[in-house]
Amino acid sequence: MGYITHVTGEFAITPQLTWTEIKDSPYSPIPPAGDDRLELVLRVDEVTVDTDDGPLLRRTASALVMSEIDEYRAYGLLDAVQAAVDAFPGHEWSGRLECEGEENSDMWRVIIRDGRALKIEPRIVWPDEDGAE
Repeated sequence: MGYITHVTGEFAITPQLTWTEIKDSPYSPIPPAGDDRLELVLRVDEVTVDTDDGPLLRRTASALVMSEIDEYRAYGLLDAVQAAVDAFPGHEWSGRLECEGEENSDMWRVIIRDGRALKIEPRIVWPDEDGAE
């Protein structure tokens, strides 16, 4: 068993990853890499482009998202995000993952700042009794 965390959100990737970067990556949702899926996967976009030789399928990855995992335990999430960032140097990452545990006070985020995955916990501030903060 273990403590379950619900994770939503994504990290947009700029510039988008090319097929060369995606195809052999363990983050690819497309087999054969997709056969051994990690907790984080790339969202792959497909566009058909007309060429002189006929239609060409162009695949790029625009975001890093969570895999579909029924009962996810986020113990290694921060390290998993950092490993994905390290796997694709030369790209910028924006967005965040919102994490909510089983207890109502267990909320946190994963962000990427200057190439580092960081866990951010909220600060709860109570105003003074007269309403001033």
